[in-house]
Amino acid sequence: MKAEHPKLYLNLYWHMHQPDYRDLVTNEYVLPWTYLHAIKDYSDMAYHLEANPAARVSFNFVPILLEQLEDYTEQFKSHSIRDPLLALLIKEDLNTISHDQCRLIVDSCFKSHHEKMLSPFPHYQRLLHLYQLVEPMMTENPGCGGDEFHYLSAQYKADLLVWYHLAWCGESLRRNSLVVQRLMAKGVLFTYEERIQLFTVITETISNLIPRYKALMERKQIEISTTPYYHPILPLLLDFRSTLDAMPEAPLPESLIYPGGQARAVAHVQSAKKSHEHHFGETPRGMWPAEGGVSHAALSLMAEHGVGWAATGQAVLSNSLLKSHLSNDNKDEYLYQPYRVTDGVKDILCFFRDDQLSDKIGFEYAKIHSRDAVSDFMRTLEGIHQNNMSDKPRVVSVILDGENAWEYFPYNGYYFLTELYSALSSHPDIKMTTFSDIVDMYQNKNMPDQGLSAPVLPQVAAGSWVYGTFSTWIGSKDKNLAWDLLCAVKKTYDSVVSQNILTAEQLKACERQLAICEGSDWFWWFGDYNASDSVASFDQLYRRNLINLYKLLGQPVPDVLHQKISAGGGNSENAGTMRRGQF
Repeated sequence: MKAEHPKLYLNLYWHMHQPDYRDLVTNEYVLPWTYLHAIKDYSDMAYHLEANPAARVSFNFVPILLEQLEDYTEQFKSHSIRDPLLALLIKEDLNTISHDQCRLIVDSCFKSHHEKMLSPFPHYQRLLHLYQLVEPMMTENPGCGGDEFHYLSAQYKADLLVWYHLAWCGESLRRNSLVVQRLMAKGVLFTYEERIQLFTVITETISNLIPRYKALMERKQIEISTTPYYHPILPLLLDFRSTLDAMPEAPLPESLIYPGGQARAVAHVQSAKKSHEHHFGETPRGMWPAEGGVSHAALSLMAEHGVGWAATGQAVLSNSLLKSHLSNDNKDEYLYQPYRVTDGVKDILCFFRDDQLSDKIGFEYAKIHSRDAVSDFMRTLEGIHQNNMSDKPRVVSVILDGENAWEYFPYNGYYFLTELYSALSSHPDIKMTTFSDIVDMYQNKNMPDQGLSAPVLPQVAAGSWVYGTFSTWIGSKDKNLAWDLLCAVKKTYDSVVSQNILTAEQLKACERQLAICEGSDWFWWFGDYNASDSVASFDQLYRRNLINLYKLLGQPVPDVLHQKISAGGGNSENAGTMRRGQF
């Protein structure tokens, strides 16, 4: 029977991002999150598409993440591991490791969501209980010869390292890798040879990731978009005052502008396109601006550089409609379509996420049975479809973090994603699609008579996918201080560069270090609503990056960079790695 309404088109969009965790001076990784998410989430997300060829989705890979995945692959090829935790997994004699290496193991290897990633494994849980027994004695009585770790044997450390990495293995590895299955079954007394076997699984998994996604792309099952290279908030690079669109009373940094922000924004966009071409062999048609951060100027800049589509949050659209003196009363009427943004010369099509559906996957569905979660998702889509009284298809964009949500789901979201893709790909009235598919449908000049001309959005209210504002990155004491510190080093950078005293190699190193400092993640973590240990890690790494830039420029390091920017102390939802689209 023919459907009574036009089909509903679903853009399911998974955003993959990690900031650069390397110290460019030592060239070592300071935090392990890139390779851990690689073996857990990036691998699993590819697997679900490989397992269901009828499913179609879009992915966003931030270039600095791809660069790190490529770097890990090169480390494996050269047998020179620059990630301290990963190197310890294959350290033959754990009796001889240093005090700092012992501290790294115990500080790192219990950092996972305990309910879903530690508690299900009795042997891993036992290692935690043993540590909890001896930790007070280690703290109060530093031990013989100052060695506070004398209670923890080399075998304990070996087992802890193995279990930490086993817990971070994705469900697809647990179901398909005989090595992982054998080690999980054994549970204790892991040998050096077994640690090498696990390391080999990690090597193969990470080295094959980019080729797997490229293969999915080449058979048109997925679209892959990019992001400005080091994940900066483009509107803030262009103009701090764009903050005031959604937060009129927000305090701004003491610096009035980010010096040379226009040129820096262009550099991030251009280098992102080159990175995408390098990794995937084609020019990206779309771009996810970091954190969905848009303004009219930022969207126009992307359009000017050949980007055909972008996406952001629902609240940005609502605010933009108000700014344009258009109605935002009925979400069903305004949300489920792309809009054309133009500067009079270049156009870009902009999509807006359904915050409710996106946040349900990110924050709610992990708490209920996968079958109930999928049923709820499908019922919501079917309701949107049934409520469509026009002859124009509705386009629903569900956009969220494709990596951090899954550790809160049982089995890394395996059953939820399997059932979701199955239900979506077989539904008679729902078509899984990609953003470029929709752009092709909405070619304004070619299809005006078919009702598929995207409406123009006259005004864009600057904001992000988090609350429709930039409050996560600017507008508070700590965040504004971080911007002022960045502005100060950028002025020093500009001064040194203008003197033409740097070699080409030195200039390249300085520009790369500057680009890292411009990333959004540092500002995300500053604030008392985040956990202290996470804030401390990112605070230290941000200041280290700024210090490294001063040193690369051959300039004195300001004393303020030896003082912490933010203390944290809160208890953010989902460990602070994700934010809801709405309050």
